[in-house]
Amino acid sequence: MNPPPGFTELYNQYSAIVYKSALRVTGNTADAEDALQTVFMRVWNRADGVDPQGHPDRYFRRAATNAAIDILRSKASKAEAPLEASGPKAVKESTYLLKETLRQAVAALPKDDAEMFLLRYVEGLSNGEIAEIFNVDKARVAVKLHRIRQVLQAELGK
Repeated sequence: MNPPPGFTELYNQYSAIVYKSALRVTGNTADAEDALQTVFMRVWNRADGVDPQGHPDRYFRRAATNAAIDILRSKASKAEAPLEASGPKAVKESTYLLKETLRQAVAALPKDDAEMFLLRYVEGLSNGEIAEIFNVDKARVAVKLHRIRQVLQAELGK
């Protein structure tokens, strides 16, 4: 089966962005590769869904974030309680567990909240850029991010 017109060019141009975005969210190369595959399978199945005249970089960054969130949610629903860390590796393992706990807490947020948080604090987008993506006022983004941080702090404090 031949790829849809323009697919190869889109893949060549945006696959690195998708992979890096997914890797920052998941922290795992295998999960990032799964997200990359998911994003481009969606593009393949819906070839007319990407507007190259618009902002395809934003589209692919957002699609990668969403695919990564889906993967984290799937893993969180199957996760077992972590074992208690001890010994010389305790600090390293504790840091890893904290990151995993944060990833799971973000994955438990409503999808738009998780996406907004990740775009700001993982991808490094400004509040103005996020406001454009979500088609809302910049002040609303700031308030929403503040509330999301409060929810995550409460969750991590448990």
